[in-house]
Amino acid sequence: MAIPSRIVAMQGDMATVEAFGKLRHVSLMLLSEPVATGDYLLIQAGGFAYERVEHERALETLALLATIVDHAPA
Repeated sequence: MAIPSRIVAMQGDMATVEAFGKLRHVSLMLLSEPVATGDYLLIQAGGFAYERVEHERALETLALLATIVDHAPA
């Protein structure tokens, strides 16, 4: 399952993304459409973004995942 990650900075074909307070550096080389700071992406193993996710859908998914994590046994 991929977690939507928000672009917080971009430089060339690389971006810094954030999800649940964690920052990662990812490659944008596999994307077929332009992206901008604030967009949400899905990231595959190896650190490559492969799909842009609509803002509302990303927020819905993040809220659902936060609920699941909050209810997980310790």
